[in-house]
Amino acid sequence: MLSQLCLSTPLFAASQQPIELASAEAGNETEAAGLFEAFFDDGASGSEFYATYDATNPTEIKTAIDPAYQRAEVDYATSERPGTLVVDTPNKYLYFVQGNGRAIRYGIGVGRPGFEWSGVKSISHKAVWPDWTPPSQMLARRPDLPRHMQGGADNPLGARALYLGSSLYRIHGTNEPETIGRNVSSGCIRMVNDDVVDLYDRVQVGAKVVVR
Repeated sequence: MLSQLCLSTPLFAASQQPIELASAEAGNETEAAGLFEAFFDDGASGSEFYATYDATNPTEIKTAIDPAYQRAEVDYATSERPGTLVVDTPNKYLYFVQGNGRAIRYGIGVGRPGFEWSGVKSISHKAVWPDWTPPSQMLARRPDLPRHMQGGADNPLGARALYLGSSLYRIHGTNEPETIGRNVSSGCIRMVNDDVVDLYDRVQVGAKVVVR
């Protein structure tokens, strides 16, 4: 199994990128069939776990997520305007504010200890099946990594990416649903692909993002 790293980076700052854990196995027939295997450190408890599932099977993806983190429309009292994104880091939720006391709630994976952050950003760019280019410092540590990876089902950034201003962070997809609800990243906010596609279709460039 080849474990690859997913970058947390702005669109034009490939040389200053923290990293996120992800997995892929390029050129493997098993991967072509949609089977992903991953070995993770959850960052919060120090425990490790091994997961295998068929990434092409929506039923398996859904069951890999704790039901508490599945997408839902919920009551949500806030003074933020409709269209705002609110990231509740401690509870591992992202809210898309709809107004009238309602929001769409998504389960997320967040920064592991030492990589948490808070603040107010805005969506500066949206990308469909974004490409991934590891920076030079990462390639020095992992010379086995590809110099560039086209967007697609095997890309660590998943189906969509929402870039947060000029920061090193973004909201992006993942093919690793078992990491939702965990402290797993280097600051990026990860969602399962179905959820990030849903959010991508709702949010506008320029939308406010509040990370707490």
